[in-house]
Amino acid sequence: MPLIRPITDLLNTNEISDFCHAQREPVFITKNGYGDLVLMSMETYEDMFETARTDAAIAASEAEYKRTGRLHDAKDTFDELGSKYLG
Repeated sequence: MPLIRPITDLLNTNEISDFCHAQREPVFITKNGYGDLVLMSMETYEDMFETARTDAAIAASEAEYKRTGRLHDAKDTFDELGSKYLG
């Protein structure tokens, strides 16, 4: 369940920081009753960023397959990469 706090609660940064680290969830900050900011720990941000990067790579692979209809064999691909970069 997301935590939603008013911007005035940013005066107590330690409490919000502790929550972000303990729950590994973002805190949504409102200003005048409307969404304004999202705060999260560095760990949560890095996890979200890595997930987004993985999702983008999968989407690109699926798009390539739809475009070309060609699949790559993993063993052949690793063999090609090994000979190209490892000699």
